[in-house]
Amino acid sequence: MSETALRLRAQVAELLYVEPEEIGPDDDLLAAGMDSIRLMTLAEQWRAEGAEVSFPDLVERPTLAAWAELLA
Repeated sequence: MSETALRLRAQVAELLYVEPEEIGPDDDLLAAGMDSIRLMTLAEQWRAEGAEVSFPDLVERPTLAAWAELLA
């Protein structure tokens, strides 16, 4: 797993109140409990860091692998 993916996994795990190891790269994060408020939080945080990512981008492909591609 790339450094970006590991960082994303830690961020997502914190928001979902789970251990990072419980989240796989291709797990559906919406099914795992990621809701719209948390998605907006992540999108805003990543945009503040300079990423060009939107809420629809995250909803359309809700996996760590897809999000790592968006942020790479």
